[in-house]
Amino acid sequence: PLSALLFAQMIHDAGFPPGVFNLVSGDGPTTGDALSRNSNIDMISFTGSTRAGKLVAANAAMNLKRSSLELGGKGANILFADIGEEWMKDAVTEGAESVFYNSGQTCSAPTRMFVQRPYYDMAIQLAKRVAEDTDVNSAHMEGDDHIGPVVSLRQYERIQHYIQLGIDEGATLVAGGLGRPENLKNADGFYVRPTVFANCKSNMTIMQEEIFGPVMCITPFDTESEALEMANDNPYGLANYVQTRNLQRRRRLGRLLQSGMIDMNDAWGDFGSPFGGVRDSGWGR
Repeated sequence: PLSALLFAQMIHDAGFPPGVFNLVSGDGPTTGDALSRNSNIDMISFTGSTRAGKLVAANAAMNLKRSSLELGGKGANILFADIGEEWMKDAVTEGAESVFYNSGQTCSAPTRMFVQRPYYDMAIQLAKRVAEDTDVNSAHMEGDDHIGPVVSLRQYERIQHYIQLGIDEGATLVAGGLGRPENLKNADGFYVRPTVFANCKSNMTIMQEEIFGPVMCITPFDTESEALEMANDNPYGLANYVQTRNLQRRRRLGRLLQSGMIDMNDAWGDFGSPFGGVRDSGWGR
């Protein structure tokens, strides 16, 4: 919220006429509920959880208010063997770093990595190395070579719950796990160990629900159709990722993957292009 207050101050200092921009601070159940219900507001845009987004949409529908919802995600990152060993190393490393970035609090993070079987074992070891090399420390430290805490105690406990579920449901814990990093056992703040699970199945809770923390799942596949089925076997549809040299495969998957955005070979869209998803990831791009 502090960045929004600073932006409002900049608008004021720049001399914008009163009423061009207004900032209303408050929580979701009170302020958010009132804004989404108010018939004098023509349109509402919401970024947040799927649960809260459904409440906003229901309130907006009561007076036929337009709404745009950018909600949760559970991105699939599909890595085909045709990219070769060197490209695969880069793709796995960058994919894992993307999951741990911002302490995993990124809705479009590629948290489900599907690796074609010839490179699966290598991918596990690479992801393990990235997790172990990711420094976790205070957000007050200078530099961008470490990640900080998650946003709240509630979110920390939620992530711990999912890590425990991953263990209980039979996924292989490769790196990280329960509790705080060793260097932060007694520190203030809600620090999470970067965590990697392997041998994950699509019906596992950690593969179906958004964790919103530095937790990554890796699964092998043999065929394109198998990878597609697993990628779409999820209620979300915000962003998916594909790495392959095969142009026809990229075109097929671009049509068949169920998500609002698809990144092909790390060629991300223009910053002016729409950002948003389908299904439980929202609407209104």
